[in-house]
Amino acid sequence: MFNNPFLKLFQEQQQHQYIVGNATVKERIRKLNSLKKAIQDTYRSQIHETLKMDLNKSVTETDLTEIYPVTSEIKFIKKHLWHWVKRKSVPTPLSLFGASSYIKYEPKGVCLIISPWNFPLNLTFGPLVSAIAAGNTVILKPSEMTPNTSALMKIIVQDLFDENEVALVEGEVETAQHLLNLPFNHIFFTGSPAVGKIVMKAASAHLSSVTLELGGKSPAIIDDSANLTTTAKRLIWGKLVNCGQTCIAPDYIMIKENLLSDFTNLCKDAIESYYSKNIEDSDSYGRIVNQNHYERLKNLIDDAVSQGANIAYGGNTNTSDNYIQPTLITNCNMEMKIMQEEIFGPILPIITYKDASEILIHINSNPKPLALYVFSKRNFLIDNIVKNTRAGSTVINNNLIQFNNHHLPFGGSNNSGIGKSHGFYGFKEFSNERAFMKQHFKGISEYVTPPYTSLKEKIAALTVKWF
Repeated sequence: MFNNPFLKLFQEQQQHQYIVGNATVKERIRKLNSLKKAIQDTYRSQIHETLKMDLNKSVTETDLTEIYPVTSEIKFIKKHLWHWVKRKSVPTPLSLFGASSYIKYEPKGVCLIISPWNFPLNLTFGPLVSAIAAGNTVILKPSEMTPNTSALMKIIVQDLFDENEVALVEGEVETAQHLLNLPFNHIFFTGSPAVGKIVMKAASAHLSSVTLELGGKSPAIIDDSANLTTTAKRLIWGKLVNCGQTCIAPDYIMIKENLLSDFTNLCKDAIESYYSKNIEDSDSYGRIVNQNHYERLKNLIDDAVSQGANIAYGGNTNTSDNYIQPTLITNCNMEMKIMQEEIFGPILPIITYKDASEILIHINSNPKPLALYVFSKRNFLIDNIVKNTRAGSTVINNNLIQFNNHHLPFGGSNNSGIGKSHGFYGFKEFSNERAFMKQHFKGISEYVTPPYTSLKEKIAALTVKWF
């Protein structure tokens, strides 16, 4: 650890953590306002440019999926932070008569945020907002796969914060490894379950608490009571935001067998209504982040086709531009890689079922998904699925929209994540719920100290029975 290139930075934040932690709510809000102004006004056009370079994101998609989630989170926290930081009185049992009790949220201390490439600004500054609100010092490590946006975020951070409060370091895997060797009080990681396990193992060496925002194969279930036209439009929108590179995008669809043909045709119509028939030239359609991920996705298509899957729509690619056309795949089976791995791209497998019982068997044979989507008007079907499955979040008759409700916790369960974020849940994740008791006058406990006489034995027996 002593040869760690980030040790000095870590120690500076460690030494400064109590000054930051004791900042008033007014001061924390001032910092959040500065960040909001920077991304909403000062650097907005540059954010548009860097995300266009890194992911071919349109201005509209950048505003809605990168800038808005952060600015709206700041607005929400500003309304509620005064209430969150107040100490909360809690009851004290009669057996502890003479004392009072309360809880206070205090900062965890020095925090590390490791963010991914798919929504680089949103998923870096979103957790940062929660960490600042809770009163922590923070080191940010964004993904090296979106270098233009990472470089711009570093400029923003340097413009707004002193290094001993918030710092951003760029680099590849070795940089992350150096950071994970430091004894952070809390680590917030967004990425794949495979890397999440590495982060959790590293955190265990220092007993650092962790928030792991992971992923997995999020299913969308459709029965014959759903409005197919509306369902197709909503699912195609949700699947193709950010070119499918979204952790809560529907990863595959399960649909009643007799609806397959009609639904597939409606999905084709939805794709072309959003992106035109010449999708490659659409200003609204993104690109795969790099060549490695492009090849991975192309191999998923090729593997499925080689095992008998049908490309119902799309399948065209362009290596020079990391372009993959929105692709619908039918006749899939569980031996195909596309049904085993999280896709994270614009490929949508569609599998069918005859009886609703097959839905539960399939979902529960896989790890808990980050999200589960049900499109149906039948409450008994919805209730049956919800009661007999487990997932990080569930949306009925839509998808993705849960991310933008700051009143809801966002996160997974087990393989799809540990811990929650957004709103109060993000503030709480970066805070320690410190328990307090204050003794005001002599309590019952002082009457049962050693030596234990027969009278004290009776008092203890009465306490066990009645208190």
